[in-house]
Amino acid sequence: MRKTHEVLRLYYELKLGQRQIARSACLSQSTVHDYLARFASSGLSWPLPSVMTETELESALFPATAKPVERVPASPLPDFAKMQEELQRNKHVTLQLLWEEYRAANPDGYSYSRFCYRYQQWKSSRDVVMRQQHRAGEKLFVDWAGAKVPIYSRDSDAVHEASVFVAVLGASNYTYAEAAWSQDTACWIGAHVRAFEYIGGVPELVIPDNPRTGVIRTCRYEPDLNPTYQEMAMHYGVGVMPARVRKPRDKSKVEVGVQIVQRWIVAALRHRRFFSLTDLNLAIGELLEKLNQRPFRKREGSRASLFAELDRPALRPLPAERFDLSEWSRATVNIDYHIQYDQSFYSVPYQLVRQVVEVRATPSTIEVFHKGVRVASHVRTRKLHAAITDPGHRPKSHRAHLEWPPSRMVQWARTVGTNAAQVVEKILESYPHPEMGYRSCLGIIRLGQRYPAARVEAAAARALQTGAVSFKSIDSILRRGLDQQPLSVPPLQPHAAHDNVRGAEYFQ
Repeated sequence: MRKTHEVLRLYYELKLGQRQIARSACLSQSTVHDYLARFASSGLSWPLPSVMTETELESALFPATAKPVERVPASPLPDFAKMQEELQRNKHVTLQLLWEEYRAANPDGYSYSRFCYRYQQWKSSRDVVMRQQHRAGEKLFVDWAGAKVPIYSRDSDAVHEASVFVAVLGASNYTYAEAAWSQDTACWIGAHVRAFEYIGGVPELVIPDNPRTGVIRTCRYEPDLNPTYQEMAMHYGVGVMPARVRKPRDKSKVEVGVQIVQRWIVAALRHRRFFSLTDLNLAIGELLEKLNQRPFRKREGSRASLFAELDRPALRPLPAERFDLSEWSRATVNIDYHIQYDQSFYSVPYQLVRQVVEVRATPSTIEVFHKGVRVASHVRTRKLHAAITDPGHRPKSHRAHLEWPPSRMVQWARTVGTNAAQVVEKILESYPHPEMGYRSCLGIIRLGQRYPAARVEAAAARALQTGAVSFKSIDSILRRGLDQQPLSVPPLQPHAAHDNVRGAEYFQ
């Protein structure tokens, strides 16, 4: 899936340059330029129409064309990174051996001298460190600290290790830290929200590492962000630019910030015992304020003074509403056109049976998406095993079946006659659940479409007199015409005068 929409959002809403967009979306700058050029020549305008889907946008910008023929380079370049791993892993591996393996796979490749020259060139370029310059309000670096803080239980000897979240602004080194119960998605997103509120604004970019709560699939070029993390970024209007895997220099600011937090906050709290996360965060807040006010050793000012001078004026304001944490997951639609989430069931259009859909859950709602389009929305229930169903999601046959509740069946029977009403009531009462008698009652109702109401009433009267109250009995009565014949009831035999019908002599 192309990241066209994200590129357009970063360019038109955040006003980022093509280099920044390329890093944020993990694309090449030429690809970003191509996306923007295609959009400019397509005749579309930003913002896009709300009814336009991702598929329609892709079709407008990337019409089907013939696949270009790829050119094969004359001398393929060796994989120097893999070579370096081989040299570090096994001390007996030499450049001569690696070159021979390279020539075996590429007979027209580089000569041995050229091979060694290119390798030395690559190796020397790896060790060059670029001094990064950060603009005010541009980047916020975030990560989890390695050290953890114990929280003790008042009632037992149990100890919980709380994680520490750290965020550092690039220009001023202004630092935020808080403790969290775990490093799951809820704690990760909640820490970001509170970090934005602590600095009182929103930067242009957030630079995280590659935790599972932030990046689902790590990739050097196109990592896939966690949908909840992406949604949070869109809510605050920031771009997320994950650091490259195993490239700590990409986030050196937060690496140093983590080290400082561990030394000046976590280590300073080592002699204190905490019995709640709230108490721990109050203590961290006090030390955090001292850390930001501490004067620099090799320059004038402090983190707080630089923040007030540089970052604070450049930060964009917070949105009017706080981000409502949502969780994304996948589900397969069951044959009853319901999906299961949190031990409850929610309906979707029946056409999506056996399809895989995406579920967005907030504390109050459940939304279901199929191929990026929302197909269902329900109020979230906290009742276990409850089924929330939208009647519009049912097939027509199912809706017709449910249009006949017990009250409506009894009301129809009363229009036919009192006997028909008694038959319907007796059928519904004969089952432990009224729904079990629906089919029998619906069958009697359909008999009223084939026979006159007077005959159905007479058949119901005969069924009540004989005690055969069922659909099959009434259908048999009507088919055989028994409703038009008098019912012969055998006379009752008189009982003997004494109590025992067998006779008094029986006991003698």
